[in-house]
Amino acid sequence: MAAMRFIMIGGFLGAGKTTTIARLARAYQDRGLRVGIVTNDQASDLVDTHTLRSQGLHVGEVAGACFCCHFDELTATVAELGQEQRPDVVIAEPVGSCTDLVATVVQPLRGLHSDEIDVAPYGVILKPSHGRRILRNEEGSGFSPKAAYIFRKQLEEADFVILNRIDELTGQEIGELVALLATACPEVPVVQMSARTGQGFETLLEQLGQQGEFGRRILQLDYDIYAAGEAELGWLNSSMRLTSEASFALDEILLQVVVELVDELRQDSAEVAHLKVIGMSAGSHGVANAISNELAPELSLQSGCHPLDADLIVNARVAIDPDILQTKVQDVVSRVCGKRQIKVDFRQTQSFRPGRPVPTHRYSDPVAD
Repeated sequence: MAAMRFIMIGGFLGAGKTTTIARLARAYQDRGLRVGIVTNDQASDLVDTHTLRSQGLHVGEVAGACFCCHFDELTATVAELGQEQRPDVVIAEPVGSCTDLVATVVQPLRGLHSDEIDVAPYGVILKPSHGRRILRNEEGSGFSPKAAYIFRKQLEEADFVILNRIDELTGQEIGELVALLATACPEVPVVQMSARTGQGFETLLEQLGQQGEFGRRILQLDYDIYAAGEAELGWLNSSMRLTSEASFALDEILLQVVVELVDELRQDSAEVAHLKVIGMSAGSHGVANAISNELAPELSLQSGCHPLDADLIVNARVAIDPDILQTKVQDVVSRVCGKRQIKVDFRQTQSFRPGRPVPTHRYSDPVAD
């Protein structure tokens, strides 16, 4: 039996991993391949999981810690995806604040599961909005040097870097980012693409289809700096139920929540790493998101829905105290809905700072091929 192809797409929070993975999944399905997806988060109620499942994709989730710390759960989830029908390709989306994934995920897969899993080259998506400022070494990049350290280390361990969102960039901006990447991670190939439009996507498929000695860039990593950088982010996943006696425009609610929340966070100089809100009602769903303080929030997926009730999930990753973040989310949602006579029932909220990473395995040298 042929080994499953394991594709992991890394990158910082808000880089566009979920959009890329969804397009990858459709591309492989169009080639007649069976596809499974594994998402990952520090907590449950992940917008990405709901978004991908709503597109008819077969998705498993590893929640509560990153892949490196829950390696056995990762492999168990991959196995569960194959219980009904074994996938030909498994695409994995790690937590956007994690690094050291070659040593703690790629190499252990090669060393312990090479008979069942064939690991593809590891691609990391560059987030242009924060990447430009961090790679320029600008002060006021939005994150502390410790958080920027994680960003740089993600690029350093990649087999290739994916410069995403080129549809939103000028030629000059693309050229500058390519030059900055050449300095930050020399000799690492760069794929230019837009996950949203599909521009350059065939080049990504070609990179992922390569065979050879990949996943061998094991980092020299200071885990104290890494842990401190992750802990600077407030992490929130919150679910709630909206009900109203009159129908309401779900997409309008989603976008307004994100717009007002970003405005509140800007006033506190709290940098948004990623903010996502999904609304679901009677089989319809919409998504609004923001990926930095400098870019306008957007409605990335329209539901076109005017329901009497809906379920909302908010995922927020922000450089702010998580208790303050929770208060702001609840205040903004209540205010936006209150203006429209919509009742909000807050259900489950998890708000915290990520703990210190403790990998299940960490290989200091690449597995011999």
